[in-house]
Amino acid sequence: MWLYIIIAIVVIILIAFFVAYNNFVRENNKVKEAFATMDVYLKKRWDLIPNIVETVKGYAKHEKSTLTEVIKMRNSAYDKMSDEEKIKANEKLSGGISKIMALAEAYPDLKANENFKDLSNQLTKIEDEIANSRKYYNATVRDFNNKVEMFPSNIVASLLGYKSKSMFEANEEERQNVKVSL
Repeated sequence: MWLYIIIAIVVIILIAFFVAYNNFVRENNKVKEAFATMDVYLKKRWDLIPNIVETVKGYAKHEKSTLTEVIKMRNSAYDKMSDEEKIKANEKLSGGISKIMALAEAYPDLKANENFKDLSNQLTKIEDEIANSRKYYNATVRDFNNKVEMFPSNIVASLLGYKSKSMFEANEEERQNVKVSL
């Protein structure tokens, strides 16, 4: 009789372990899918930057340092970066884009330029898509991290080597209020 009870307990523990394992695989795949979706938009923005910089260069030649800084950030090999490196590089790039858009405010002719307007509209659309994909990514990371950190799934997570993942957070420049002067 005790043998059946022990076997039943072992079977229940194994079933619980496999269910937890499958949940971790599913949640981890959601995080990967969410990052891949966000990565598509980050790459689109990455590829759009040189076009914007070239357009701005013609109008703001003496603002070379800002433009050079953005191109320097942009020139690293995006496809060879890890997910963490992509997040950090795009956080820095967001600050550079803000500076470029501020330059546009200082040059009315640039703001009126059709090329710049088109690129600016594309950038705005991509930024909106990035914001939405960040929300989705962060939600999937939150769910995954809850599983990694909450009992009893945290036991399975430590056995399988799962660790909490980083959220995609706004950098300090993105948290600053936008100054509008009329």
